[in-house]
Amino acid sequence: MSLPELFPFHGNWPAYENEIYAVFVETVVKADLKFRGLTIRVQYAPPTNGKGFRFWHLIAEGEREEDRTPDMRRCERIGWIAWLITNAETHSKLSWWENERFNNTHVVIWHEEESFAVVLAKRKGYYVLKTCYLVRSKRAKDFERERSEFWKARKG
Repeated sequence: MSLPELFPFHGNWPAYENEIYAVFVETVVKADLKFRGLTIRVQYAPPTNGKGFRFWHLIAEGEREEDRTPDMRRCERIGWIAWLITNAETHSKLSWWENERFNNTHVVIWHEEESFAVVLAKRKGYYVLKTCYLVRSKRAKDFERERSEFWKARKG
């Protein structure tokens, strides 16, 4: 079972934005995704240009929400989000673990070979899709350490 195809940019941003949003809605928002038996919710408000908040956060980068700009590598991987979540516990190329960020428990699902990660925020009885991004080498070292510490602690 391999990753879904990429959705490369074809030069027309408005059409491309609509195309990848449709993929996001179909594969994530309407898909009834679950991780470890719990539902994954997606934040819609506040919408921008008629599209949900989380969509913009997933496809763009930048420190401040109002200044984020589309990242074409994130955009073309929009179809990977649901695949990583669905296959996190069973696919040999994926790993997952929990970490703490700002007093919140997050789950990182990482395709190490593709340097791509999806992050879920753990809530009481469900998860919230937080973000996804390409993992750069410095961050990959942090991921390796976090993953190792998490699984070492779980084994007791």
